[in-house]
Amino acid sequence: MKNCSLILFLVMSWSVFAQNVNSAVDEIIHREMKTRRIPGVQIAVVQNGKIVSSKSYGLSNIQDQVAVTNQTIFPINSNTKVFTGVAIMQLVEQGKVDLKAPIDTYLQNLPVEWQKITVDQLLTHISGLPDMLKLFDPVTGNIGQSRTEDAVFEKLKAAPLEFKTGERFSYNQTNYYLLGKIIEKITHQPFADFFKEKQFDVVGLKHTVFGDSRDVIPHYAPSYRYRSFFDGKKSSRDKLVNDYYEFPDFSRTSAGLNSTAEDLGNWIIALQNGKLLQKQSTLDLMWTQGKFNNGTATEWVRGWGIAKFRKKHKAIGMSGGNRSVLLVYPDDHLAVVILTNLGGSAPEDFVEEIAGCYIPDIIKADPLTYLRKNLQKIGFENAIDFVNKEKKKNPDFSLQESELNNWAYRMLAVGQNKEALNIFKLNVYLFPDSWNVYDSYGEILLKTGDKNKAIEMYQKSVELNPDNDNGKKVLKELQNSKN
Repeated sequence: MKNCSLILFLVMSWSVFAQNVNSAVDEIIHREMKTRRIPGVQIAVVQNGKIVSSKSYGLSNIQDQVAVTNQTIFPINSNTKVFTGVAIMQLVEQGKVDLKAPIDTYLQNLPVEWQKITVDQLLTHISGLPDMLKLFDPVTGNIGQSRTEDAVFEKLKAAPLEFKTGERFSYNQTNYYLLGKIIEKITHQPFADFFKEKQFDVVGLKHTVFGDSRDVIPHYAPSYRYRSFFDGKKSSRDKLVNDYYEFPDFSRTSAGLNSTAEDLGNWIIALQNGKLLQKQSTLDLMWTQGKFNNGTATEWVRGWGIAKFRKKHKAIGMSGGNRSVLLVYPDDHLAVVILTNLGGSAPEDFVEEIAGCYIPDIIKADPLTYLRKNLQKIGFENAIDFVNKEKKKNPDFSLQESELNNWAYRMLAVGQNKEALNIFKLNVYLFPDSWNVYDSYGEILLKTGDKNKAIEMYQKSVELNPDNDNGKKVLKELQNSKN
């Protein structure tokens, strides 16, 4: 009798915990949808090798008032790169690709300065190659007058390297275009067929397909974006428009997939269960940072752009199109996928808060998430005071300049100017020797009308970095406007 009572108690306790978690997740999603004005959201949570939550919110199609369901297919943009990373690692595991090999081992007729770039340098974006995206239409993404892959490739080969290979990081699409060419050369089949055979079919991904705005995709959620327009009196960013985009077929290893949160959740399960990569050592290698020429670690691991190597709750993930994100916590057997149909929604800002509903300690493990969660309660104007108090309590509380800067710009993009202003100000306070933080702070001060303070910030930025051409240009314009 006692055992029955204990089992009943445990079942009831687990039920209450699950209800509390679900309520907390719903609260976060509804808050963020309201704040960011997101039409539709789909999420999946993987825990201990199973999808424990799969939810849909809002509208997938505003025009026809079609609700998001678990079968709604969303563009995942640069999250495609994790599939490309896995494809390359599958070939590494088969002994067909050597990460340290120069790419001219696999591809012919490359410019001389390209030939010694390694496969690993493509995967981690330290190749220095010119970015093919610059040859595309900035609004639609189509290839415009270039028209063909051959024409695009010839233009790329004629362009100089942006920097010496291995010296610094620069995210660009050419890297993953070339990885696609390597896959095709080795497998003797289109990369789309290789992905389907070795990943989609293995996992049973029924809703994961290549395509863009030109393609007819069942249950597809059109993309939207808020755009500024001029009504004759003032500028506004309140107009929601269709976000048309194209990914040329040959470039889709960088950003051409569409999927559901459940499909991505099942793909993550298969990845961690050895169905996609047979050896744990291969997965570990993929989730290890590359190296610059000087031996320091790269920002990316192989194919994945979010790499949080913390003392606790390590996280590896990727975001795409500023509208979708997936984050895996390997040591915690947890993963979260968030897909939206709004460009600029930046779900990477709140994905760790969702994870924290399942493992509360995750919130404190990520200083940026912890900061954001608390500032929402006490006000962004208290950012500096809050950080100082946390540093006294916890010496490991450390914020990164680039993370703060990127977060502030994402808030700026959705009209949260006051919040962004205080984060740029915090960044100047924390990193007073960085010319870039003064440049960014000057930009937001101009947007909020404090011209004199903006001039002061730009002057400081140029003083720290005399090569800051943007700062010098803005200062000249400001000084001319005063005269």
